[in-house]
Amino acid sequence: MGVIYRLILKIHTIWKNMYDKAYIEICKSRGMKVGKDVIFIEAPAFGSEPYLIEIGDRTKITAGCTFINHDGAMYVIRNMEKYEDARNFGRIKLGSNCFVGNNCTFLPGSSMGNNCILGAGSVLNSSMPDNSVYAGVPAKFICTVEEYGDKALENNVMYPRELEPFRSKLDNHIKKNLPHVYKPVKK
Repeated sequence: MGVIYRLILKIHTIWKNMYDKAYIEICKSRGMKVGKDVIFIEAPAFGSEPYLIEIGDRTKITAGCTFINHDGAMYVIRNMEKYEDARNFGRIKLGSNCFVGNNCTFLPGSSMGNNCILGAGSVLNSSMPDNSVYAGVPAKFICTVEEYGDKALENNVMYPRELEPFRSKLDNHIKKNLPHVYKPVKK
């Protein structure tokens, strides 16, 4: 039975990858700008105006991200005579060498500079300067990329780097050797 489940998952994964690639290509054909070596873990929701999106080189966008290029709430106020001409659109720009965590949302007019990190679950409604780390709802400054890198080195997980090309061997090594240590309670 396990073989059948693995086969079903494999077929689903192939179909999802084909769908995501087609969706990204359609958005690019509609004017979305995507730099070189951009990685999409899965296709984000690019909204109805992908031509308002620009993504720089070597940026990685993880699963569940959403780009919102217009304010749909205009629907409500346009029914009021005073606001019948209200419209709100905004471009969204991600710089080069950026990382976007899972389930992030970009609102109209938001941007990331170069070498930026946006933490998982964040809602970006402003602009991030180069070399910054933001997170939260709404996203706020956390630290510089250099400070983030220094913290990463402090908490570095050491393992034989030659295992990296062999994911199953790396997984086994980490499973056996990673200590059961957890972050302390925040007060």
